[in-house]
Amino acid sequence: MRILNAIGRWILESKQNQEARIDEPVLFSAIMLAVFGIIMVYSASIAFATHDANLQNSYYYVIRHVMYLLVGTIAGGIAFSVPTSFWRKNAVKIAVLIILLLVAVLIPHVGKTVNGAKRWIGIGLLNVQPSEFAKLGMAIYLSDYVCGKTLSFKRFWNDLFPVLLAIGIVSVLLLAEPDMGSTTVVFTIALGILYMADIDKKFITGLTLIGVIGFVGLIIAAPYRMRRVLGFIDPWQDALGKGYQLTHSLLAVGHGGWLGAGLGNSIEKLFYLPEAHTDFILAIIAEETGALGVLVVLLFFWIIFYRGFKLIGNEARYLANRQFQSLLAQGISLWFFAQALVNIGVAIGVLPTKGLTLPFISFGGSSILVSCIALGILLKIDYENRQIKRGVVIS
Repeated sequence: MRILNAIGRWILESKQNQEARIDEPVLFSAIMLAVFGIIMVYSASIAFATHDANLQNSYYYVIRHVMYLLVGTIAGGIAFSVPTSFWRKNAVKIAVLIILLLVAVLIPHVGKTVNGAKRWIGIGLLNVQPSEFAKLGMAIYLSDYVCGKTLSFKRFWNDLFPVLLAIGIVSVLLLAEPDMGSTTVVFTIALGILYMADIDKKFITGLTLIGVIGFVGLIIAAPYRMRRVLGFIDPWQDALGKGYQLTHSLLAVGHGGWLGAGLGNSIEKLFYLPEAHTDFILAIIAEETGALGVLVVLLFFWIIFYRGFKLIGNEARYLANRQFQSLLAQGISLWFFAQALVNIGVAIGVLPTKGLTLPFISFGGSSILVSCIALGILLKIDYENRQIKRGVVIS
């Protein structure tokens, strides 16, 4: 009997411990993307780092990439240790801080200009990109604002104007950098959260139309954006000019075929494809690991999106009745997947060049840092859901 009782207690404790665990598929997918990112950043950057007169170190970018991941892991761990109620209590402060950072980056001698875009603020050895933090900040603010409210188009100025104002201010500041890619992602996050909230669908439709009209207007108004679109439509017409980056990305994808040319065997990374280790790292992934490698990457992003949006988000809403956590989980999940789709779409030529990183994979300190923090928050929401199922009271 003692043995049977001991076995019974062990089974019960095992079940309780199982309930306390975080969503392992989401964490595993993120880790696999990060590990794959280390391999591909090294492969994509080795030629440039070796032959750069100022670097002459083949490990330069991968060392910095691993350092960013370590810092991001620590930041993600801190975010996981913080109750999700903290983000709701400080949502407005976070939104104000994000706006101040976006303003600061436009101030002369404060913001750094790289390739004609002023998107970075130098803080010691780090270059912080406020546009990356704007994605998470908007997700937090909007999740808090719409939580528990029945927003109506009839009460436009009281209910909906603050939403438009927040989206408008952030979008204008992002476009002033200019950073149309991040603006698109922020707008997508906002639409996703508003759609999932209890809000007048006429407002969603109107906001979508405003976004589409604004998107087209911005392309027409800016000659360099129009050149990008024209280069996207027919990159081979000016393969050495406006279509240069896309044509070489397509050559990389074509060279990779179904199974790839093998790790380290990319031709396009040898000073042909610009931004091979950042915005266009997917092209190098396609060249070295083939369509199969791209599908694996997309599968991991799909796991994060599906489980974060469908399971974690819905469970927070229906099981634990926590709408803020639900909307935030769905906003973060949508952000990761939408940005990955845009990055992949650009690399294979189905979307115009946007200048967006591939989350957890591309080289870039701010992108990795914010992605890790967002992942920590997503896992914390899931952890609290599981605790509530066990009867634990969450503050």
